[in-house]
Amino acid sequence: MLRRLSQFGVLLLFFGTAHWGWQVAKDVPLLIGNLSASEFAGLFPMADPFATLQIFVTGHLLQQKVIIGALIVLAFYALVGGRVYCAWVCPVNLVTDLAGWLRQRFGIPAPTYLGRNTRYFVLAAALVLSALMGVAAFEWVSPIGMMQREIIFGLGLGFQALLAIFLFDLLILKHGWCGHLCPLGAFWSVVGRRTAQVRVRFDRTTCTHCGDCAKVCPEPQVLNLKRLDEVGYVYSGECSNCGRCTPVCPEGSLRFDLRPLIRRHNIEAGKGHEQ
Repeated sequence: MLRRLSQFGVLLLFFGTAHWGWQVAKDVPLLIGNLSASEFAGLFPMADPFATLQIFVTGHLLQQKVIIGALIVLAFYALVGGRVYCAWVCPVNLVTDLAGWLRQRFGIPAPTYLGRNTRYFVLAAALVLSALMGVAAFEWVSPIGMMQREIIFGLGLGFQALLAIFLFDLLILKHGWCGHLCPLGAFWSVVGRRTAQVRVRFDRTTCTHCGDCAKVCPEPQVLNLKRLDEVGYVYSGECSNCGRCTPVCPEGSLRFDLRPLIRRHNIEAGKGHEQ
């Protein structure tokens, strides 16, 4: 519920400013732009670091405001957790979660296998194509930008892309787009891998290995019990901090915590230092 409030809240801020003229002061819009580049309250520029990186490799000059905005967003997600964006902000997550829920409810099998590292190849390809073509390659076809524009400005051709993702996730590959293909998710995974401070803490003394957490996790490979036991929390940058695992754990072995507190707990418990 909190994730949905966050996702719809972000969209509402854009929608309210565009259609209802929301302002923080006279002639100062609340939130203008889109998820690629925006400005909050006329004071805080924000820019998608991945989109900015694509523009940079094309050789085009970047405005100072764009660079500052990208650094602000990058610093925020680097500290909170890169893929928090995927679970708490990205509007496409609404579509893929619906497909996942329907797949589970009706027992639809997954006829296709695709390695989760594929998204990193797509990430590299987006940057290479941007450099070769002279345009931000992923931004041209990004379903994230399409969906936001559809919601704020009305339905268009982007609806077809969203429908394709929905059907792909529903009928072809479980968690196909977000879990296997999206280069933006891959980018945020790299960003938050080492620096994210908000983590899902693991208590090995209460865990009974029931597997309930893995059943609901969109990235079940991050729940590696050996690694969880070593560091005391979900270490992988591919974890989106969606929080699905925390309420389903019958023993309460998983819960959100800050990395420094987890580290201190590990040392006090004699588990050794974090690698």
